[in-house]
Amino acid sequence: MARHPELLIPASSLEVLKTAVMFGADAVYIGGEAFGLRAKAKNFTREDMKEGIAFAHAHDVKVYVTANILAHNYDLDGVRAYFEELKEIKPDALIIADPGVFEIAKEVCPEIERHISTQANNTNYGTYLFWHKQGASRVVSARELSLREIKEIREKIPAELEIETFVHGAMCISYSGRCLLSNYFTGRDANHGACTHPCRWKYAVVEETRPGEYMPVYENERGTYIFNSKDLCMIEHIPELIDAGIDSLKVEGRMKTALYVATVARTYRKAIDDYLEDPELYKKNMPWYLDQISNCTYRQFTTGFFFGKPSEEAQIYDSNTYIKEYTYLGIVEDIKDGMVKIEQRNKFSVGEEIEIMKPNGENLLVTVEKILNADGEEQESAPHSKQELYVKLSGEAERYDLLRRKERDVENPVG
Repeated sequence: MARHPELLIPASSLEVLKTAVMFGADAVYIGGEAFGLRAKAKNFTREDMKEGIAFAHAHDVKVYVTANILAHNYDLDGVRAYFEELKEIKPDALIIADPGVFEIAKEVCPEIERHISTQANNTNYGTYLFWHKQGASRVVSARELSLREIKEIREKIPAELEIETFVHGAMCISYSGRCLLSNYFTGRDANHGACTHPCRWKYAVVEETRPGEYMPVYENERGTYIFNSKDLCMIEHIPELIDAGIDSLKVEGRMKTALYVATVARTYRKAIDDYLEDPELYKKNMPWYLDQISNCTYRQFTTGFFFGKPSEEAQIYDSNTYIKEYTYLGIVEDIKDGMVKIEQRNKFSVGEEIEIMKPNGENLLVTVEKILNADGEEQESAPHSKQELYVKLSGEAERYDLLRRKERDVENPVG
């Protein structure tokens, strides 16, 4: 019988966690203020983590906390103290890469499940069996694995040991995220959570005896972004992912916005549910999934290593920028006297057409009829970020709906 896969969504903040929960996540992964691999992500304070876990659990959604640095001696005492705190907060699992950190978690909070991060280079069934013996309940596959390899791992490991696999988001140029470029160029360690993303930079070649003479790196005249991968997208291959025996379909992006998270979570949620209900329904709705997934920011898409090693087609040579089709305006926090309360994120004005994005897949085009500030004073526009506003719309919004504005038409990149 096919496994019913979990949809695992990233969250950079409490607001994004709530969005992920409402827009279809089965589980959410977050970073605390220490020992995760996204030091520049906003991350969660202890209080936010408690509130987020309580909110998720109230909606039957699990929360996993990343603690996946490759630790040095000076980290270990802090890791122990951190896990003592997490023992009280009770997340559903810890995502760990380092064996020393794993042992501390096993000792301090054995009741919290331990998942093995992709940073641990999990490329074969022997590694999965090793971690199972140590007490791990789940292993995150290395991104370099094909579906055939994952299927073989599934056949050779115990049924209760879960496989988690990245199915959407940015691809690291380095093996399973173990990149040394950032440390070399800037002294900021990617394996300690401080990656500066040098894979997105533009490079030239310098000949040793001619310093200062920069020769551009050309790839078929298309430009010089030689390390810049397309983003992974497997929305068209849900059947193959389920057939491979993957337990958790993971979306990358703990530095992404609520709009990105809502869009990706909602689209994958519907695709998974449609396929499990009826494969024909999944096929029929494919144009909708492709249209929706192209609505959030993107770099063009690839299927990564799933169907064999990627070719030069998986790279973007001419640009490292996102093309933005929608602007995020805010999340509906409350409804009062027919007005929606939001904390504004980007400028919008009275008379503009915007969209109400609903968790059920509906997008409602509405007009902004009135904007009031927190003191009840009318405003023609909302230029100040994070301002508390009450907005009258021509259509009905509900709590946790997301407001966005379409910017321009761009070619659908999925394919």
